[in-house]
Amino acid sequence: MRKRKHSTSMDVSLMLAMAGQAVMGAAIGLGFSFVLIFFDRFGLKPLITHAADPQWTEVVFVGTMMLVFAVGTTLTGFVLTMMEKHK
Repeated sequence: MRKRKHSTSMDVSLMLAMAGQAVMGAAIGLGFSFVLIFFDRFGLKPLITHAADPQWTEVVFVGTMMLVFAVGTTLTGFVLTMMEKHK
């Protein structure tokens, strides 16, 4: 009888790779959102300061950008990993 091969090591490595991609995307989103806010090239700083609650407006903006970048890099990393594994 042949031994059954478990693919848990591959699943763990894939999950760790995706977690790394998500953290990298969150860091890029954080940096990008801070650049948009602090370098007032696009007029976001006056919009945030004139909001009803500027602190929460900034937190929501930064959180949204982090989430968008994290999801984007995670999905991109997953697709590229699966394409590489398929070859």
